[in-house]
Amino acid sequence: MSAAMGNYDGESKKSTALGSCMAALKWIPVIFIAAVIAWSYYAYVVSLCLLSIENVFEQIVFLIFYHIICVLFFWSYWKTIFTPVGTVPANWRIPEAEIEHIFHADTQDQQKRILENFAKTLPVTNRTLNGSVRFCEKCKIIKPDRAHHCSVCGACVLKMDHHCPWVNNCVNFTNYKYFVLFLGYALLYCLYVALTSLEYFIRFWRLELSQQGDLNSGMGRFNIVFLFFVSIMFAISLVSLFGYHVYLTLMNRTTLEAFRAPIFRIGGPDKNGFNLGKYANFQEVFGDNWKLWFLPVYTSMGDGISYPIRHLDEDAESLLGNSDTRIEMEEDVFPETRFHNTYIP
Repeated sequence: MSAAMGNYDGESKKSTALGSCMAALKWIPVIFIAAVIAWSYYAYVVSLCLLSIENVFEQIVFLIFYHIICVLFFWSYWKTIFTPVGTVPANWRIPEAEIEHIFHADTQDQQKRILENFAKTLPVTNRTLNGSVRFCEKCKIIKPDRAHHCSVCGACVLKMDHHCPWVNNCVNFTNYKYFVLFLGYALLYCLYVALTSLEYFIRFWRLELSQQGDLNSGMGRFNIVFLFFVSIMFAISLVSLFGYHVYLTLMNRTTLEAFRAPIFRIGGPDKNGFNLGKYANFQEVFGDNWKLWFLPVYTSMGDGISYPIRHLDEDAESLLGNSDTRIEMEEDVFPETRFHNTYIP
């Protein structure tokens, strides 16, 4: 008995140590981004503005605008990383007795009836491909509209967009505004650094500019040249990503919904089911106070549980779907539920 307990304790410690190592490894991309930001700050402020630019007025103007953009950029990044994930409330959890009934149901119709009966008081409009209420086997809950299970976070996440390793967090209802602002300010940061350093990059490249002290031909020149290349490289990669998420915001879609149309209880699959118009869609994420739109403070509308849906025309096109509606299997990024060969995500 003592030997068995010793083996169990050893395995438990190994599992805990492995989990801690994996959790630490997930921060590597964030640390990398933070290191790039810290280096770029030194390269721009010290190597460029203080040691390369001789005009004092130009130094002041460059540094003022740089620090405004830098603060907004880093503030948005911080909020995206450390805002807690939106999780499903406890009243959406199915009691254990009902879970047993679901697992041991003889037919698909029995499973559907049990889920429908439990969800009859919950504000859910989304369904699976076979018409069932969406259910998560891992969390043992009814999924609210637009919620999906993330295997990295180990929970069902409200209005899940995707899990982003660069922020070590799920992009979801609670931090989507911060994520879009982070992308926008990161792009603005890169473009500002590239444009304001372009003249000095060219002069260093042609060896026309001399710096003070030991930076004349060494690290100072390297910082200016590398700063320009890095800012251009990141700007190119951010343009498409930021543009895509602006498009998703204006269409009121998540990344998951862009690939698989949500299925509604009435109307079936419809990519535009949550589309209320571009301005209303924008307000749903950024709020109705324009003074706070571009600040990384929480202004998103709603509770993350239920969402207004557009009114569908009662004609054949809206019932059967149009060319912009993609009918695909409703399944999360991380497969989760199988009941006796019955698909209930």
